Amino acid sequence: MKFLVVGAGFAGAVSARELAEAGHQVLVVDRRDHIGGNAYDVKDSHDILIHQYGPHIFHTNSERIFNYLSQFTQWRPYEHRVRGIVNGKEYPFPINRDTLNQLYDLDLTEQQAAEYFEKVREPRDPVQTSEDVVLNSVGRDLYEKFFLNYTKKQWGLDPSQLKAGVAARIPTRTNTDDRYFTDTYQAMPLQGYTVMFENMLNHPNITVKLSTDYKDLIAQGIEYDHLIYTGPIDTFYDYQFGHLPYRSLRFEHENLNIEQYQSVGTVNYPNDHDFTRITEFKHLTGQQASSTSIVREYPIAEGDPYYPIPRTENEQLFKQYQTLVNAEENVTFVGRLAEYRYYNMDQVVGAALNAVSKILEQK
Repeated sequence: MKFLVVGAGFAGAVSARELAEAGHQVLVVDRRDHIGGNAYDVKDSHDILIHQYGPHIFHTNSERIFNYLSQFTQWRPYEHRVRGIVNGKEYPFPINRDTLNQLYDLDLTEQQAAEYFEKVREPRDPVQTSEDVVLNSVGRDLYEKFFLNYTKKQWGLDPSQLKAGVAARIPTRTNTDDRYFTDTYQAMPLQGYTVMFENMLNHPNITVKLSTDYKDLIAQGIEYDHLIYTGPIDTFYDYQFGHLPYRSLRFEHENLNIEQYQSVGTVNYPNDHDFTRITEFKHLTGQQASSTSIVREYPIAEGDPYYPIPRTENEQLFKQYQTLVNAEENVTFVGRLAEYRYYNMDQVVGAALNAVSKILEQK
């Protein structure tokens, strides 16, 4: 069979590889001039490997997904650490016992930290919004210092306007674990994401066309038996029910003539500046160099879609598009934009593997 895969990011590349392995011919098209989607990395003019579209930190609890990607890359062990700037000082984030002790000049044990959270939390029942999640967990002062303004910048909305799942991604700890993630597998592709994608798409049954709009190919009469679509679902249906809201980002890359700019991979600025965070790539890649490259992230309303905005009314609009999807016979939608889900990278890989296994069963 002939498959047309739209998008060369995780969803498209994994789908293409699995179909190719099963003996099918696959054409992968992407409107950008590179593979890898938003995980694309490249060496800048100072020979520092940077993530063009902001930091992508791989982490998963799934041995299956980690082993799957290990076919295409070696790994560099890496545990991501983040600091949040409050009143000009750096604190561990997510909030842990050290955060409390440093912020409030305390000396709490783990038990006392748990008691502290219990004392300051504002119980919310039911927990429906991101504001509910944070107030229910850490109370108002920590909410206002670390979450409120960051969320407003990131999403252009108050936490009370976002579903609970957004804030639920960020844990609160009574111990001193300052890792951002606690997943079993935490690592970065040793030679970068782009090399991993090159290896994934390097198969005799896969052809890749870049700087190409799939609609142009279809208009030219390209033949295929099944389409796998990984772009925004509302775009696919020409905004039949209106535009689904996505949040975009503007990136400000800079190289600095110093060896190290900040203490950890990412520093959050919840209350200062228009940007949300600064990432220094050498922490992620382990590169040694006399200069360093950083990126500031400015959330914006317009531009390439990055994040589906998790609100009830947006999900209701998505469900209207889902009715059209359910009627499709030879189209499969997979990925963050196509499924309108705030997936992590490993979840996209899992969704693509599941989608292809379903296609192969049916065919």
